[in-house]
Amino acid sequence: MTTRRDFLRFTTAAALVTQAPGSAHAAEAMHTRPIPSTKEPLPVVGCGTWRTFDAGDDPARRRELADVLRALFAAGGSVIDSSPMYGSSEAVGGALLAQSQTREKAFIATKVWTEGREAGIAQMEQSLRLWQTDRIDLMQIHNLLDWRTQLATLRDWKAAGKVRYIGVTHYTASAFAQVEAVLRAERVDFVQINYAANDRDAEARLLPLAAERGVAVIVNQPFGGGSLLSSLRNRPLPGFAQDIGCTSWAQLLLKFVLGNPAVTCVIPGTGRREYMIDNARAGFGVYPDAAMRQRIADAVA
Repeated sequence: MTTRRDFLRFTTAAALVTQAPGSAHAAEAMHTRPIPSTKEPLPVVGCGTWRTFDAGDDPARRRELADVLRALFAAGGSVIDSSPMYGSSEAVGGALLAQSQTREKAFIATKVWTEGREAGIAQMEQSLRLWQTDRIDLMQIHNLLDWRTQLATLRDWKAAGKVRYIGVTHYTASAFAQVEAVLRAERVDFVQINYAANDRDAEARLLPLAAERGVAVIVNQPFGGGSLLSSLRNRPLPGFAQDIGCTSWAQLLLKFVLGNPAVTCVIPGTGRREYMIDNARAGFGVYPDAAMRQRIADAVA
């Protein structure tokens, strides 16, 4: 049985060659898409930290995660998404950025996940300390918890320069009606939602609405929460994948998501350097049109 890890053991070296100075691909840059509210370019592939960066004080795991961030930045990516809900992920991410002096390369996205104004402020101030910074790039209301209260504070913090962008998040299609209502009623810079080749509910209303309202979209769970990628482990990659430059199922699934022009960035979670390199390759080359995206969806059904 060939796993993703086994496959990548053979392909990672080739990927590293293409990133090396002087190589034919060294001049390539990861694609970016503009954040609608400012037109600032954002690299299209980032890194999620749910579970993967909850490493505590384990030095071996921290070294592995430092390699993940190096791979992200080497490929031209910048977005690191976290939350107070994710255990020690914020503390680990902040320490790794400080140790490697790469804060300026990172677009830090985290969340407020509590009820009440004072509790929200205290939690966000803690995030600033954990990330070892005086400004967060994107602060999001995690799963819309007490969103009216927290959104008022986020606007104050944005005006004060403590955060650059504000947004809302959710991870399940059952909450899309509520997310839609918020996007129609309020002005935010970002929305983060689940979307994958086997989880396409966002296409019906939310993605078109985000485009209409000028809201950047970050996609979580592009691998169907991990279950989709696991289910494809023993299935051969379809021949048409090479038409859009994909050499792995992960790249094909990520390019499916990025093939929708309403999507700004995708944040597959990983704690392995070789997976980060593989994921980042979806940020290069061409993207599938509607017909090709349907073929991808059919291939994973």
